Amino acid sequence: MDFNVKKLASDAGVFFSRAMQFTEEKLGQAEKTELDAHFENLLARADCTKNWTEKILRQTEVLLQPNPSARVEEFLYEKLDRKVPSRVTNGELLAQYMTEAANDFGPGTPYGKTLIKVGETQRRLGAAERDFIHSASINFLTPLRNFLEGDWRTISKERRILQNRRLDLDACKARLKKAKAAEAKAAAVPDFQETRPRNYVLSASASALWSDEVEKAEHELRLTQTEFDRQAEVTRLLLEGISSTHVNHLRCLHEFVESQTNYYAQCYQYMLDLQKQLGRFSGTFVGNAESTSPPAATSPPAVAAATLPAVPTIPVVPTIVGVPNTVAESVLNPNEVKPPASGTRKARVLYDYEAADSTELALLADEMITVYSLPGMDPDWLIGERGNQKGKVPVTYLELLS
Repeated sequence: MDFNVKKLASDAGVFFSRAMQFTEEKLGQAEKTELDAHFENLLARADCTKNWTEKILRQTEVLLQPNPSARVEEFLYEKLDRKVPSRVTNGELLAQYMTEAANDFGPGTPYGKTLIKVGETQRRLGAAERDFIHSASINFLTPLRNFLEGDWRTISKERRILQNRRLDLDACKARLKKAKAAEAKAAAVPDFQETRPRNYVLSASASALWSDEVEKAEHELRLTQTEFDRQAEVTRLLLEGISSTHVNHLRCLHEFVESQTNYYAQCYQYMLDLQKQLGRFSGTFVGNAESTSPPAATSPPAVAAATLPAVPTIPVVPTIVGVPNTVAESVLNPNEVKPPASGTRKARVLYDYEAADSTELALLADEMITVYSLPGMDPDWLIGERGNQKGKVPVTYLELLS
């Protein structure tokens, strides 16, 4: 019990001494041991690394999970060392709603078929998002978090110890300075005005006491200087390790960019496939809708022209030789189609397109083709020509030029 009390009293004395030294330094009443310029640069670099790592970590978490409630939930699970439950992504939830809606509207209807196809794509997008979040969390967020919770805590701890060692060193320097001043005063100005011999003895005793105090202060200063130098070296090595941290974070950043690139490439490919599928569906859907209307042949030519889908920006071929307009779409043979004498338009292909059958024309992005339309033809499709090749092409894949 006595040992604990003595230790407590000693710790309290050290704390009081450090507090006094720190306060006097702030007030400009005490000298402060300055660190060398290289050490100060290492400290500033470490602080800068810590601050920016925190900001990048927090903002990346927001990017991967915009919902703040979900982030708080994941944080609590992590602190409790429990597995985070699987969460449905927004794309997967949208896919579920679209599939259920298609079943209610009828999966065989044009709208239902389109909902199913779009829902499947949204499900694939949601799965790709889940994989990207998982990859980014492991390869990027975890190393940043490990630095802040591991290496940086160690650096902060050693820096606090170094700060205490410096305060102890400066306090010892101040005590030694005061002891030497008192010793010099006692040796230079003895009290000879007193007539009693006892005063000479007291004066000599005071000088001896101050000499002992100086020796004690010098001994403490040597010890504190050794401890300060040792702690400064330990802290310096840790601060120089920040360069290795930057190298590690650079590698993690490359992995994050690679994961993000793969994610967006997958999304682009999924949407491109969906666009192709919808381009093929559109002709079928329009054909189904038009099949319920009266045949064009039963109406006079003027009325029939008014009821057909209009494409004012594309010249229309009046007829197909030997083929009635009412069945032009169903029995279209590109080799039998004759382009109009004048008024055809140029178009630039926006995306690659793979022909589904012999009546369609395969396209390559950025190539130029000639396009025109036919009477009774689905407005979402045109006849495209490229040299001696000819076939149907989807309008959504083209940029019409004047």
